[in-house]
Amino acid sequence: MKYPLIPRRSEVIHSHKQRGAIVAAVLPVHYPRALLRAFDVIPVEVWGPPAVDASYKTTHLQPYVCSIVQNALSFLQAGGLDPVDLIVVPHACDTLQGLGSILIDFVAPRQPVLPIYIPRGERESDVVFLADEFRALYRRLEEITGRAPSETELAASIRREEEADALLGQLHRQRRQLPLTNRGFYHLIRSREYLPAETFTELAQAMTEQVTETTQNGVPILLSGIVPEPMSVLDALAEIGGMLVADDMACCGRRLYPVGASAPTGRRPQGESDDPFRRMAERILHAPPDSTRGSPVQERLDHLLRLARESGARGVVFYNVKFCEPELFYIPGLRRGLQDAGIPSVVIEVDIGDPLSHQTSTRLEAFLEMLT
Repeated sequence: MKYPLIPRRSEVIHSHKQRGAIVAAVLPVHYPRALLRAFDVIPVEVWGPPAVDASYKTTHLQPYVCSIVQNALSFLQAGGLDPVDLIVVPHACDTLQGLGSILIDFVAPRQPVLPIYIPRGERESDVVFLADEFRALYRRLEEITGRAPSETELAASIRREEEADALLGQLHRQRRQLPLTNRGFYHLIRSREYLPAETFTELAQAMTEQVTETTQNGVPILLSGIVPEPMSVLDALAEIGGMLVADDMACCGRRLYPVGASAPTGRRPQGESDDPFRRMAERILHAPPDSTRGSPVQERLDHLLRLARESGARGVVFYNVKFCEPELFYIPGLRRGLQDAGIPSVVIEVDIGDPLSHQTSTRLEAFLEMLT
């Protein structure tokens, strides 16, 4: 079987810097990829990263702050973000907003820091607000780059991202027919975090050609949370017979943005506007329900139940970063609703900088044994 070769983040940064492109480090979760690319800015997402000396963060952050923010600040202060030209900080939670303030007011890296405020709703006023945020970001990028993409160029960039997102959704739907391990699948879909849309599209198309009629075996599991780090959890689940068949991770499944007239089942179509800023705003605000966007608990529950039903998942693993308040607020209600529907669940809390513990592996093994 022939598999596509996926470049590393550092290789992507190096190759684009060589040709003179601007590279932006982007923190979680939602941001307008198409807008950045219209300015020839290459977004490379920073989800931690896991393998970093987190001691640098102690000057500015409390010990009970989530490890994604701790590691991101330490990575920056250790020089890990030196190759990039911009730092984009979306308001995914109060902690990330606080990090944005620290970078602007205290740490002051050499790169411009661009905050984005994401509204907590899907009302018309929320769409208007976010579209205006993107217009403000456009003006800031115009100042930094000296470029001014036309609406035609913005529309072309949006179409390119929508094509990549459509293929990403196809990969998720074909998960059980892809000849990939748990880790191999996530390695592929998470390359969307840093590969340009056209490169990801080529990789995804190559992978869809490997779809087989045979369904992979294993106890079907739905994975929910923010980010699957350390990624050794994916190997651990495979070793005990678990097959990840559906995803509700903030870095993956919650960013299956509507493409054109499409929208998640049961929700109104969005992302068709001729106004590029509104179109980008609609796609983000009408993505699958997400704790970091303040979606109602019932919408989150309905979405999980739908994913479980469509994928055949027998249980849900909530794989959470410690101290992640947006996720923790939802878990009690989600678990009650899943239990009422006959779907067992387990909650695992991790620090993304720590190796997977034996205790975590044992809990996962016990959970899978209960499902069989």
